[in-house]
Amino acid sequence: MSEIVIQAIDPSNEQALRLPNEAFESPGKLIVTKTEAGWQHEEILFESPESHLFPDENYQWDDINRSGFAVGAFEEKVCIGVAIFEKQWNHYLYLVDLKVSQTHKRQGISSKLLNKAIEMAKAQQLKGLSTIAQDNNLTANRFYLQYGFEIGGLNTKDYHFTNQRGKCDIYYYFDF
Repeated sequence: MSEIVIQAIDPSNEQALRLPNEAFESPGKLIVTKTEAGWQHEEILFESPESHLFPDENYQWDDINRSGFAVGAFEEKVCIGVAIFEKQWNHYLYLVDLKVSQTHKRQGISSKLLNKAIEMAKAQQLKGLSTIAQDNNLTANRFYLQYGFEIGGLNTKDYHFTNQRGKCDIYYYFDF
């Protein structure tokens, strides 16, 4: 296996922003509630995993660079993972997108991308990361919780007028 290099995306490697989305399976959903003790969650497993595919984006380096930055994971100069971030007014760095090629999943690449972003964010005096995951993307929710993110909110209305009605967004925060 070749060495994986994690680095900022700039004009010399901006083709990494075109890493296509791939179908993924989710084994269940995360149910989130707030009690007097704080945010609680439990997993509900599906009878059989659901398959999902997000539409491909058209990220442009100039646009990303105006409001944040992107980092990529490269193996022999081929992009195998990317994370895109936007600086927020509240001193958080918002994780817009995080994806790793199917052939390289479960190798710690997502964590390495976030680690690099944290290093870059601290250099810019930002105070934490934030992101959102759909409740029915259990794999993503498990990853954020395992990495150390905390649940900070739940939005039950984002998809109300879409074909994804009934889904919820879970808001995550990771303070430095």
